[in-house]
Amino acid sequence: MTIPGTFITVRANGLDFEVLEAGEGDRLALCLHGFPEHALSWRNQIPLLVSLGYRVWAPNQRGYGNSPRPQDVAAYDMSHLLDDVTALIDASGAKSVTLIGHDWGAAVCWFYAMRQPRPLERLIIMNVPHPAPFSRALRTFKQARRSWYMGFFQLPRLPEFLLSRRHAYAIGQVFLKSASNPERFTPDVIAVYRDQAARPGALTGMLNWYRAAPNSMRKQLKLGVPVIQTPTLMIWGEDDTALGKETTYGTDRYVADLKLCYLPGVSHWVQQDAPERVNELMEAWLREPREAPTPTLSS
Repeated sequence: MTIPGTFITVRANGLDFEVLEAGEGDRLALCLHGFPEHALSWRNQIPLLVSLGYRVWAPNQRGYGNSPRPQDVAAYDMSHLLDDVTALIDASGAKSVTLIGHDWGAAVCWFYAMRQPRPLERLIIMNVPHPAPFSRALRTFKQARRSWYMGFFQLPRLPEFLLSRRHAYAIGQVFLKSASNPERFTPDVIAVYRDQAARPGALTGMLNWYRAAPNSMRKQLKLGVPVIQTPTLMIWGEDDTALGKETTYGTDRYVADLKLCYLPGVSHWVQQDAPERVNELMEAWLREPREAPTPTLSS
């Protein structure tokens, strides 16, 4: 696997984040991965974004890679995750930001776009629904059954024990068994995911995102769900075994400028499973001119 950039250390929000950096300039594309992924989950999108004139930062979020792994569940409250994003944006010195997220990274992106601690130029979401439709879907038997693992991850120690056995063998199987195109997950890619999960304390950090979620999400939703004004591209692999397509219905009620693209025959791991199709959609949308002026970060 070719690493499309250089890993650097960025001090942000009191933590030293491992960040995969590529490109240059003051237009930042900040790419947030999900569970149980890594910054390298964006390996196929980073060269495209660089070619479009972005400086790309793909951080390993707290709990992942060589970034810090707090063991306290409270450290993974959404408020802290949003503060991480703000601090990374500030540390970059960028004048404009396009925020891109998949899975848990997309959940962070949704709330960040709602709260707007820093202005965003554009937002790209992959295979996680907007929190409001998702909270409704979770009250249905169909989606609750799909989301069984979220309840399992609330248990102490047992998930870590099962997922860590045989050098985190199960983590590799998460991708290989649910991907539509498992050949995209080559042995060197799977090794990255397994190696990071096998580190002492890593799985606890990764799973604490789920353990913090029930209280964290309730608090965020109580703060309100303002309509997102940032132009948003939502890409959805229809063969997602964890999240039903119906969780995306009604998203346009919460996003003023939304383009929603469904990809049949593509799994939850959409940007890794079908990189050519995802990149084609991203490039066409990012090249579209905007009528509104681009928001600029204060220097």
